Amino acid sequence: MSKIQWLLSRLRKKLWIRVSLFAVFGVVVAIMASLVGRLFPGMIPFDVSSDAIDSLLSIIASSMLAVTTFSVGALTAAYSSATSHGTARATQLLTQDRVVQNSLATFVGSFLFSIVGLIALKVSAYGPEGRAVLFVVTLGIIALIVLALLQWINQLTRLGRVSDTIGRIEQETRDAFDARLKLPFLGGAPLPETAIDSGPGTEVVTPTVGYLCFIDTAHLSDLAEEAGCRIDILVLPGTFAFADKVLARVTGPKEVSDDLISEVRSAFTIDTMRSFDQDPRFGLVVLTEVALRALSPAVNDPGTGIDVIGRHTRLLSFWADAWENACTQAPQYPRLRVPALTYDDLFEDAFSLIARDGAGQIDVMLRLAKSLVALGRIGPEASRQAARAQLQLALDRARDALPVEQDRQRLTAAVAKASQP
Repeated sequence: MSKIQWLLSRLRKKLWIRVSLFAVFGVVVAIMASLVGRLFPGMIPFDVSSDAIDSLLSIIASSMLAVTTFSVGALTAAYSSATSHGTARATQLLTQDRVVQNSLATFVGSFLFSIVGLIALKVSAYGPEGRAVLFVVTLGIIALIVLALLQWINQLTRLGRVSDTIGRIEQETRDAFDARLKLPFLGGAPLPETAIDSGPGTEVVTPTVGYLCFIDTAHLSDLAEEAGCRIDILVLPGTFAFADKVLARVTGPKEVSDDLISEVRSAFTIDTMRSFDQDPRFGLVVLTEVALRALSPAVNDPGTGIDVIGRHTRLLSFWADAWENACTQAPQYPRLRVPALTYDDLFEDAFSLIARDGAGQIDVMLRLAKSLVALGRIGPEASRQAARAQLQLALDRARDALPVEQDRQRLTAAVAKASQP
């Protein structure tokens, strides 16, 4: 995916884009109906009175204004609920929901369509043919409104709920994992860990501070091919870049020009917030944030924490099974080398903080220990070692935090039982 394609994909997810397009469509349809009489005179077999259309458009205009106002209020309440009971990082997923976008777009577009149609009727812009076309289009708009209302009502029953928010985060994380499996090293070859801290080549640094959101590896590959050089990418999306952070090293037979360094730097997009697109770890972090809020004394909802542990286990089981096969693919961009996602980082993002905040709750620690024992028995050895390291850390924290000796013994016995072949 190029940078332009990535920007367009992010733009398509914006709520106001779809609403604006539907609004423009409604205005254009209302205006075009007035031209039908001039383009196709006498070709409409029936006539519709202005009063009939006026009544329909007036009903649509008044009702859609009220429905849109209510919908915006309901959406704001859902954002507030997702923030207070889940995490603020999940609200962007609510704005990207297609049902939400289609419903609001239909309501606003229908409102503007009816307003323009009423104005045109009052100034007698429609002839008999135009009124007939406007009447048929109005019936179609009413059908769209009914369908949008049914979908919106169904969506309101779960929008902003904790379970819905967690499900969206898990699905977004799974999509990010799937995208990474298709391009295991963002299309490049694997970069050895020993080459990350030091190595030959000209360093490319960033002058800005923020989160690395996107790397245009296709553009970097083209630059490397043209210059006959190799580019080692040293950071992955999700990295917090300070000023003068080294992003990449360029190695080639010729001296690396300043223009090439500038072009390489432009392939790295740095923003104020992380995104899910090329950053699977961000999804794990956001899921963990939901669990931490649920485990806080103010909320005291261990069930949600247990639910998040199960989703982490499902995601990391999937990753452990699929990664070993995916990373053997031939690189799409052989002149690029990119570091891999490490199991230690993934497991730390998923379980470390939950073990810290849930250390004093036996029900949470039992589920966490059983999940880590299970993950320690599947996948490649690196995944198993990461799971065992997190399990040991969780047990150490639980032994210090659990106030009752019986609970500590119960946890130890559960781990021993789950570890049996």
